[in-house]
Amino acid sequence: MDGNMPGKITTEKRIEKLLSAYVPLPMCIINQQGKVTRASNKIDEVFKYDGIKDADIFALTGIKHGEFFSEGVNEKFLTLSRNDKIFRIQVGYVGKDEQKRAIIYFYDITNYENLKTMYNDEHICMATINVDNYDELTSSTSEEKRLALSTDIDKAVRQWASRGNASIIRYKENMYFMVFENAYLDKIVENKFAILDDIREIETEADFPVTLSIGIGAGGKHPAQTDQYAVAALDLALGRGGDQAVVKKGSKLEYFGGKMQTVEKGNKGKSRIIAHAIKQLVDQSSKVVIMGHRNPDMDSFGSALGVYRIVANRNKDAYIVINNYFETLAEIYNQARETEFYQFVNSEKAISMMDKDTLLVVLDTHRPSLVECRELLELTEKIVVIDHHRKAEECIDNATLYYMEPYASSTSELVTEILQYSGDKKNVAKLEVEGLLAGISMDTNRFAVKTGVRTFEAASWLRRSGADTTTVKRFFQTDAEAFKIKAKCIAEADIKENGIAYSVSHGHHPDIQVINSQAADELLSVKNVRASFVAGRDERGTTVISARSLGEMNMQTIMEKLGGGGHLTTAGAQVECTPEEALQQIEEIVNSLDSKAANNKEEK
Repeated sequence: MDGNMPGKITTEKRIEKLLSAYVPLPMCIINQQGKVTRASNKIDEVFKYDGIKDADIFALTGIKHGEFFSEGVNEKFLTLSRNDKIFRIQVGYVGKDEQKRAIIYFYDITNYENLKTMYNDEHICMATINVDNYDELTSSTSEEKRLALSTDIDKAVRQWASRGNASIIRYKENMYFMVFENAYLDKIVENKFAILDDIREIETEADFPVTLSIGIGAGGKHPAQTDQYAVAALDLALGRGGDQAVVKKGSKLEYFGGKMQTVEKGNKGKSRIIAHAIKQLVDQSSKVVIMGHRNPDMDSFGSALGVYRIVANRNKDAYIVINNYFETLAEIYNQARETEFYQFVNSEKAISMMDKDTLLVVLDTHRPSLVECRELLELTEKIVVIDHHRKAEECIDNATLYYMEPYASSTSELVTEILQYSGDKKNVAKLEVEGLLAGISMDTNRFAVKTGVRTFEAASWLRRSGADTTTVKRFFQTDAEAFKIKAKCIAEADIKENGIAYSVSHGHHPDIQVINSQAADELLSVKNVRASFVAGRDERGTTVISARSLGEMNMQTIMEKLGGGGHLTTAGAQVECTPEEALQQIEEIVNSLDSKAANNKEEK
């Protein structure tokens, strides 16, 4: 042993003794085993009991002793709450190697933390509140009860605002603006926006309940930015179908509610306005490029044919961007190619022909990551988005015109209405109306789900315009192999006690998206099944998931957790893990949601 070692240890112990005696802060020294070897007299400001020597630092603080010896410990801002005080922990060292000890200083930052909490609590939040479908509500209510309904809605909203000492103003019949302190926001979130449930309890004469859409802005650098957050949040809530709240704190978004199916709007005035705007944009453009989502389905392709007709009727050149497609689209796609009327281009060709005067029409998606060619979005300032999906956080943000209606059954339904108001109604090809009818038929599961009055009106117009339902049915025919995969998938489904069905489509099939969606739809026909999830792999090995429900469970929010999206009752996603792993993740999400719902029910 080194003869100088005893002297070194004595010096280190002397340093420890001096530190504990003269440092004007609560402090203690621990060895590498996490035991307290020495403490200052002021340590009782932190720990209100005698004799902490030899005590374990983890038992004292709840912080693992290994953290005190880790590099960058002082950069972690460790804090400790004791005796109604808050202490910041800072660490120094004495000794080396096996004799190394950690010196732990406790800085009282209570006043600073209280000031920070007070500042955060008093920070201003803003909310914009919309009474969904107010016009439809009042038009469905008798004149003598209309005032009572308006009063009941106003009373419920104001009572909710008063619980948080909020300032609220009703600036339109269906719109409110609210200002409140950030301290109340946590309570609102904790209660899962109970106002959404309360407002639905109001009795109406309509065949749908009163619902609210709420957009809350928080954390802005100044009031103007907070207001912008609130407006953006409300826009997102409305775009996702209403009956929900969205909280926007900077780039962070939180969603609440969304339990009701979107109510169909009876007035077609917006369709007329959109049709007129699109005609003007087409007339002002050199050419039009039409683009759907990657691997287009019948809705995306059918609506593209409809928009192509609108452009052709304005005597402008149109091009449909398509790179790859599923086998189920082959029949209608080949028929379109054979006519030699439609111009199809791939992404490379589309990029080469784009200029500042080109109009880009995006169909059946509003997410940049899902479009057929993302580069096209950056090559023109004239963009029209037509979509029926609930709005996602990721959205094309530089569009000239948005027509996003989550109440609609399909994008084909929206395009059909636009086509009706675009003039030259008779100049529509048989293939185009059949493509649009096929798109509506696919997204409604043969008119079984998400079908409103306007859906049947659109289908009726297409039928009168020459659509043959037998031909449309032929578009959906699959080969014998796909039929067997679907039948096996349904037969082997695992139906849980909570009414959720899970199943896997085995193998790799190019039409797996169609197979999964049809299997998921069929599983909802089984008694006591309230939702179904089917996963299978396409020919490239990507796992494709189809999710369906009867409305009790929100499929969109579940699929968004896996990077997908959709509607309340119909949604999907594509992931890189195996189908079995994907279904396991979904089951965990569903069980978590059921558990939360049960807890909320017990609390009520």
